[in-house]
This record gives sequence, C-alpha cells and structure tokens, in this order.
Amino acid sequence: MVLVAVFGVALLVAVLLSGLAARTVLSTSLLFLVGGALVGDGFLGLVHITPDSPIVAATADLALFAVLFTDGMHVSLPVLRRNWKNPARALGLGMPLAMAGMAVVAHFLAGLDWTTSFLVGAVLAPTDPVFASAIVGRREVPAKLRQLLNVESGINDGLALPVVLLLIAAAGPASGAADTSIGTIALELGLGLVSGIVLPLAVAALVRLRLLGAEPKLQPLLPLATGVILYGLCHLTHANPYLAAFSAGAVLACVSSESKTAFEPLGEAVAELAKFAALLVFGALLTPRLFQDLPVGGYVAVVLAIMLIRPVSFLVSLAGARLARQETLVAAWFGPKGFASVVYGLLVLQAGIPQGEQAYTLIAVCIAFSIIAHSSTDVPIARMFQVSDLAGIPGQQAAVPAARPGGASDQENAHARP
Repeated sequence: MVLVAVFGVALLVAVLLSGLAARTVLSTSLLFLVGGALVGDGFLGLVHITPDSPIVAATADLALFAVLFTDGMHVSLPVLRRNWKNPARALGLGMPLAMAGMAVVAHFLAGLDWTTSFLVGAVLAPTDPVFASAIVGRREVPAKLRQLLNVESGINDGLALPVVLLLIAAAGPASGAADTSIGTIALELGLGLVSGIVLPLAVAALVRLRLLGAEPKLQPLLPLATGVILYGLCHLTHANPYLAAFSAGAVLACVSSESKTAFEPLGEAVAELAKFAALLVFGALLTPRLFQDLPVGGYVAVVLAIMLIRPVSFLVSLAGARLARQETLVAAWFGPKGFASVVYGLLVLQAGIPQGEQAYTLIAVCIAFSIIAHSSTDVPIARMFQVSDLAGIPGQQAAVPAARPGGASDQENAHARP
C-alpha cells in the first residue's frame, strides 16, 4: 500500500503543477520519474522494487497498451492513405538505420558483443510520442508532422518486437520456454493485427443492431470494454498486444466517430494514469548503483543515441520528402525512448543472456536520459509553431475562465502536457 499512497501523492502534485508544466520545460512525466527514484531503494527506500518484480513488467505492458490504443484513435485512416510515404520512409529506412547505428556505438563504446549490441539497438529503436505531446497533440502543428510521429511510434513497437525476440534467442539461452522461431513471431504479429481489426468491427456491428445501444452516459465505456477484452485476448492467445492496440484504436475511430468522441476524455485519462504508474515504477529502478554500473563509454553511447543516431537516421530517411525543413528537423529530434523500450529491456534482463545485465543498464540509462531530454524540449519547440495555449487553461493572471471566440475550447487543446 506504500506504493499506492506514493502514487496518490505524486498524482496530486502532478495535477497541481500541470498548468505550470504545460507552459515551461517542467514535465509531469519527469516528476513521476524523479518521484519514483526518490522513494526507491536508491534514496528513501519507501518502495522496494527490482527489475524482476512482477509489477514492473505489468505496469509497463499495460501503459504501453493504453497509450497505443488511444494514439491509434488519433490516426485518420483516410489521411494516412493520402500521406503514407513519410511514415513508410521512417519505418522502412530510418528505423533500421537507427538500430544499426546504436549497435555500432554499443559495441565499440560500451564493450558489448555484436549480437547483444544489435539487441540493444532493436530495444531502443521504438519511439513514444507521449513525451512529445505538446507537438503531436496540437492542431497548430502541421498535420503531416503529427501524423508522421504518431504513426511511426504506433507501428515501430510491433516491428521491433520480433527482432528483439530473435536476437535474444541468438545471444544465448532464454530463461523462459517461449518459442522465438520466425514462424511463431509472425503468427503472433498476425494474430495481433487481426484481433485489432476484427474485434472493433464486431463491436461496431453490435452497436448498429436495433435492440442494442449504449445510453449517452455509458457510451465512453464501450471503447474501454473493447480495449479490456482485446488486452485479455492478446495475452491468452499470445497475439502481439501492441500492434493490436494501435490497430484497434485506429479502426474503432474510423468505423465509429461517435465512440471516438465519447471515449476521448476517458481514454486520455486512463492512458495518463497508466503512464504515470509505469513511470513511477520505472523511476524506482533508477538507483545510484545503476548509473555507477554504466562505464564512461556507455554514457557516450547514450548521448550519441539521443543527439546523433536518431536525428541522422531520420534525416537520411526523409531526404527528398515533402516536408518543410523545420518539420523535418523536429521529426528527427523527437525519437523519445518510452514504454516499449522499458518492456523490451526487461525481456533482455530476464532472458539470462551472457551480457544481459550490461545491456539492460545501458538501455535503462538511455531511456531515463531520453525522457529528460525530450519531455523538457517539446514546449519550447511547440512555440515555434505558434502554439500559445499550451496548458489549455487561462493565462497566468486570469482567475475566471474566459470565453473563447466560437464557443467552447477544442478537446484536443484541453489536455495538459504529460
């Protein structure tokens, strides 16, 4: 119960500071990360969590699923059909380049063997738009840029997973009995995609039946029920839950705009809670010993991963793309490492491979540095696109909410930055 109480206190502080955070480089995501580190064994010792604690994998897995489900709802399939080339470039060229670049620096600077180095590259390849929400969640930002970052982050988790599993199998003996053959991995990805498409379509068909239908106050629970069923189904059938979550959100928003509109406030709140819980738990793992175990070369590799490898690989993949220079540079910078990397990093640690602990240390430190770097730079960069009402609340000196021209504020502009 100590962890529950700590989470409640952290949530209260984050809510009270969210308005300030949305206007400055302060980030509520960073608050939870730091809060988790403070209450963990490395400092106050109020919460005792180790990487093999069940709560670590469970919270990271649930948070990633919830975030991808809600992110999928923000993807417009008609728009994506018209603007698929840039996401395809990012996933087909930029992602492999980032994997290879990270493998090179992990091998020569962190001293990992080649197989484990490529494994680290695959774990750190997925990106997470949560830590750039001031960019991807604002209408003032060009739609192509928002679409690119959202689609890339939603799909690259599922694409990286089979590579991670295959490299774990190649690196050494796995502790679990899971089959990591190419056929099994392909089946899991296929099941995830099919489940994410079929289940929302079935739910939408049920809603159209004359005798069925949700009353207005319960309508937001319809997508929530769909997501809960999908999450359980994926884990029962070993389907890929992350690909299923993103595709289900996109399909549900496409076939039922009413459900999307009704669920949006609840979905954002659920995703925020899951994300904050995962950040708090992950923060508790960031002990001084973890940072001491990483050699100097590892820190150089972390800096290069954030400052050089992602930007260069993305700039190469977008060469000749129809994006403004400013948009291209922003897309190249925002490659934050998030919950997918946390989940996959735990798989590496628990697999029992020879250099698994060293690889996990490098991964964990890189994720922590990435969260700090990207969640503290999205607001300044958002201002470059004339995003002014970052908090979605009145100005600093206003005591009473002022009416905005044209009626109530847009829902997309009402969310405070995580």
